[in-house]
Amino acid sequence: MGNARNIAFWVVLFLLILALFNLFSGGGNTLQSREISYTEFVSAVEDQTVSSVTLDGEQVRFRGDDGQDYVTIKPEDAEVTNLLLDNNVPVRAEQQEQSGFQSFLLSLLPFLLLIGVWIYFMNRMQGGGKGGAMGFGKSKAKLLTEKHGRVTFDDVAGIDEAKEELEEIVEFLRNPQKFSRLGGKIPKGALLEGPPGTGKTLLARAIAGEAGVPFFTISGSDFVEMFVGVGASRVRDMFEQAKKNAPCIVFIDEIDAVGRNRGSGYGGGNDEREQTLNQLLVEMDGFESNEGVIIIAATNRKDVLDPALLRPGRFDRQVSVGNPDIKGREKILGVHARKTPLGPDVDLRIIARGTPGFSGADLANLVNEAALGAARVGRRFVAMFDFEQAKDKIMMGAERRSMVLTQEQKEKTAYHEAGHAIVGIHLPKCDPVYKATIIPRGGALGMVMSLPEMDKLQMFKDEAEQKIAMTMAGKAAEILKYGPDEVSSGPMGDIMQASQLARGMVMRMGMSDKVGNIDYSEAAAGYQANGGVGGFSVSAATKELIENEVKRIIDEGYQRAADILTEHEEEFERLAQGLLEYETLTGEEIKRVIRGEPPTASDDDDDDASDTPSVTAIPKTKPKSKPSDDGNLEPEPSV
Repeated sequence: MGNARNIAFWVVLFLLILALFNLFSGGGNTLQSREISYTEFVSAVEDQTVSSVTLDGEQVRFRGDDGQDYVTIKPEDAEVTNLLLDNNVPVRAEQQEQSGFQSFLLSLLPFLLLIGVWIYFMNRMQGGGKGGAMGFGKSKAKLLTEKHGRVTFDDVAGIDEAKEELEEIVEFLRNPQKFSRLGGKIPKGALLEGPPGTGKTLLARAIAGEAGVPFFTISGSDFVEMFVGVGASRVRDMFEQAKKNAPCIVFIDEIDAVGRNRGSGYGGGNDEREQTLNQLLVEMDGFESNEGVIIIAATNRKDVLDPALLRPGRFDRQVSVGNPDIKGREKILGVHARKTPLGPDVDLRIIARGTPGFSGADLANLVNEAALGAARVGRRFVAMFDFEQAKDKIMMGAERRSMVLTQEQKEKTAYHEAGHAIVGIHLPKCDPVYKATIIPRGGALGMVMSLPEMDKLQMFKDEAEQKIAMTMAGKAAEILKYGPDEVSSGPMGDIMQASQLARGMVMRMGMSDKVGNIDYSEAAAGYQANGGVGGFSVSAATKELIENEVKRIIDEGYQRAADILTEHEEEFERLAQGLLEYETLTGEEIKRVIRGEPPTASDDDDDDASDTPSVTAIPKTKPKSKPSDDGNLEPEPSV
């Protein structure tokens, strides 16, 4: 209806402009005619220099022999007709009524045009269009119709529990009698919460593709404006649209933009965001219930949402969408690799095993980067090598082979990384070492990566202590090789990471017998949030005890690493020299090098060494790392 009204307006406007143009162009001859006196006109007629005359009321238009048009006004008692006939001048008369009507239109049409434009803009200002000047209060929710690129539950993998929860909502919409006959009521809302990139919005699109009911989508930030009351008006309008299309689903993405805990802002009860939240709470489960309208919301900050929003009756279901496990990652890779031609050597389970902690978005990016890498070199399919190169690029950044390093810098980096690798190999609770490199990538001059054999959900005390020992092995290696006066700033990142893990052990995990089973992290967080003002809310003796325990754990880890490197000094030296020669070594190649063998065996059975290093990449973990001052990047233990 709105489109038809707009089309009609522009058609009328075009016709009015066309009529004005014709009128003005019709009168163009008058405007271009030369005005003369009546006496001159009579003289011209008598001199036989007039070729034709047009009588238009009091106006006399004629054309002279020179081709010029003239106009004059005749007196009331002048006998112009007889004068012209006596001198054999052709005469044409125009109807007076038609000229008057045209004059009337000429004077009226500009006013009609202005009135039409005024009516059009007033209609827009009164809400005739959502984008109008006064259309603030209209909802910006869009009805999702995916004729192309439709997403269903078959496109969602790796989050089976969350999918089952939402499949039940879709089933309720399709067959409500199945549940209502046992007294079941349709859920008012479902909240999808989890880390970024885990597939919350994808799940919502799958619901839209499966439900077969109207699906409105809107962002939480679309409710918030600078004018108080606009957001509440948009909430009301959104639910009015939804009720007209019930049963239907309304998806609010990033609901934390409008659903934050009330009372935390500066505006008090008149704050625009709080007014919007109040209206949303009322619409979801207020005095009048909205039957048949299901709200699905997504957020990765559930902790900041208002408790009233999370209670049963509003968001009846709170679905946690976390990072997938190894089976889930394999399924997700299969979904994203459907349209990608894979080589015969590609094993998605190996790739899934080498990507712990990856979200669904990370895995989609991995497949895309592998496809781009294969296309870049002109391959017709994506090989395992492309996936490994893509993982290296995502985890560590692109190789910076153009970076010029001195031999001394390369040597110190090689010994630093060799120290991490040797200690990691000889400590049983450390994750297996799968790659060591001294090729600069991103902000790193070198890196040692480890791969857990399975997804880890817990951390044990001996495991944390061994991680600290492996983290401090870089500094121990530099001191063992060059002495304490030649240590570089590279271990700075290691020290930060080891301190973070050690403080977690003492202040949060209760892994210090002297400090005991007390959580001091909240007190420390409040102290840091206040910029160090107000004091750490524990006694000075307790603070000293905590720092002493943190220092003890780190010192013991450092000493443990130094002892291992001293005991296995020959292996340490071999690995450092191997890294200097080959730059990158995978897990099996590292084991061969520390045994004194070449990194790769030849095709013959006589164990002849190959002259070139292996380029076979081994799956790696996604490192949580921080660069040190000189660019060294060390694996950061996860607390």
